[in-house]
Amino acid sequence: MLAAGALQTGAPASVLVVLLFAVTLAYPSDVRVTYGAYALTLLGLSSAVPTFVAAFFSGALADRHDRARLMRVVNLLSLLGVTAAAADLIVVPGGRLTFPMTGFYLPVWVALLYPCWATVIVGATLFRPAFNASIPRLVTAPDLGRANGLIYAVSAVVGAGATLAVGLLLTVGNEPDALALSFAMFFATQLALLRIDVDLTVRRAAARRSVGAEAVEGFSYLWRRRELFEVTVAALVVNFLSAVALVELGLYVGSWLGLSEGVWYGAMVAASTLGVAAGFALVSQFTFEPRAGRAIMGLTVAMGVALVALGVVRSVWLALPVIFVYGMMPGMIMTIFLATVQATVPDAMLGRVFSADEVGSYALVPFGQTAGGVLTSAMGVQGTYLIAGTSIAAFGLVMVVGFGALRRLGFHPRADEAPPGAVAS
Repeated sequence: MLAAGALQTGAPASVLVVLLFAVTLAYPSDVRVTYGAYALTLLGLSSAVPTFVAAFFSGALADRHDRARLMRVVNLLSLLGVTAAAADLIVVPGGRLTFPMTGFYLPVWVALLYPCWATVIVGATLFRPAFNASIPRLVTAPDLGRANGLIYAVSAVVGAGATLAVGLLLTVGNEPDALALSFAMFFATQLALLRIDVDLTVRRAAARRSVGAEAVEGFSYLWRRRELFEVTVAALVVNFLSAVALVELGLYVGSWLGLSEGVWYGAMVAASTLGVAAGFALVSQFTFEPRAGRAIMGLTVAMGVALVALGVVRSVWLALPVIFVYGMMPGMIMTIFLATVQATVPDAMLGRVFSADEVGSYALVPFGQTAGGVLTSAMGVQGTYLIAGTSIAAFGLVMVVGFGALRRLGFHPRADEAPPGAVAS
């Protein structure tokens, strides 16, 4: 389970490095900041609708079927998407799609990458609720923080290594060579999933209803649990603002830092991912459970400050440690959230709550990516990072004052207590 989760979580990041690098350099330097920004925005938008549809139903599917079997099936989707992207980058179909009255154009081979990326992300989106809902079937409540920290720390290290490796492959080779590593990771995930011999079938007391009706139940439950609803609202805002800046990371490296080699872009993504891993590992060493909500608020403010710092530094040797610190914050927040939900939500509802939160948390990300392209064209790379970072820090302070239920969020696990619905200790 650890190997499957680490590989499947880390592999999409390596695919994204390759696609962002390819799309950014698809345009000559004189229009890269403008046309490249728009093309990167379209890359993000290309997966938006398929991802939200998949996220809406993913939890209901995870609460209806054997979760191990479901994870095997959806991982094959990611394998298909990577294979198609590699084929496109090998053939490189000619021609361009021109947008009237704007001057903006899209190379055909770039446009064909968009459905490939959407397929990879849909597979990962369907995978996550089933995987996260399986963890409390294996450990007791006091161990959830450490278990999630370990799993996702390893995932982040694998992802960081993969992004750095594809960056090197992009420097010494080409895009299909780099995607071969991503394919190998998804293939290894499939092998690991085939070796899972734990019964992950969901035990349900209520009769099954339609997938759509059961998916809606997850949203209803989230609304009734006001503290979890406020976490989702907070994530909605923070993810939007983060997307504004991070969708332009390729331009940050190429334009603001003045580096065109793929290894530097891979290094930035790897440093961020290693920061996430450190966040996963460190937060599990503290007793965060009784004050989970307050910890999330403080980490949000720190996340905004780190993003502002990225907009100030001009050296990659300063940007690398700053983005590492930035990555620690979402890693810590995610561990706290996962452990709290897994410890307090019944097993038969767990997948739907995770998917409902995911839909709510990421609903504005495509709009954030769009805003990032527009803002970068108007304000430049530095302006985008300063505005996004300041806004996140300010919103964290708003949370402290106005999110009362979140401020009280926490739980007190007993040593002999298993999460609701757990079938293993």
